[in-house]
Amino acid sequence: MKSKKEGRIFERARKAAEEILRDPEKIRNVIDAALHMVGSASTSSPFGELTDKFQAIIRLVRAYVNRQYRVVPWQTVILAVAALLYFINPFDAIADFLPLIGFFDDAAVLTAVLASINHDLNEFLDWEKMTAQNSGEPIPRVIDADFEEVKADSIDNG
Repeated sequence: MKSKKEGRIFERARKAAEEILRDPEKIRNVIDAALHMVGSASTSSPFGELTDKFQAIIRLVRAYVNRQYRVVPWQTVILAVAALLYFINPFDAIADFLPLIGFFDDAAVLTAVLASINHDLNEFLDWEKMTAQNSGEPIPRVIDADFEEVKADSIDNG
């Protein structure tokens, strides 16, 4: 993390992530908001590679919530959701409405989260690739927001 303020804001996002993961409607709203924001980001921007990884994080969380992919540590899911929350919060350490500058703290936080969950994210990407090969369908670059209903008490604590 870059600053104490960023660290405090991310810690609040991490705690909120734990609560949100227990509420199917709230987690759907977070994923929808993240999808909306990432849809407006250009992969040709300086953040192109991060945009691809961010989309993978969204797909990971979505697959976890939909019970399609559950072989991921609970802490990884929490960090992934916290990164989504931090990213969609327009008033994080540096407000996102400031052109370009506002996204640097998001990129710093996302880079730190990716460093933490890289192994688990790569395993998910391998699973996703294998699943796509077996189904004959390509891996979606941008995710649609269809969800399967999951009861809050059915989400285990890893």
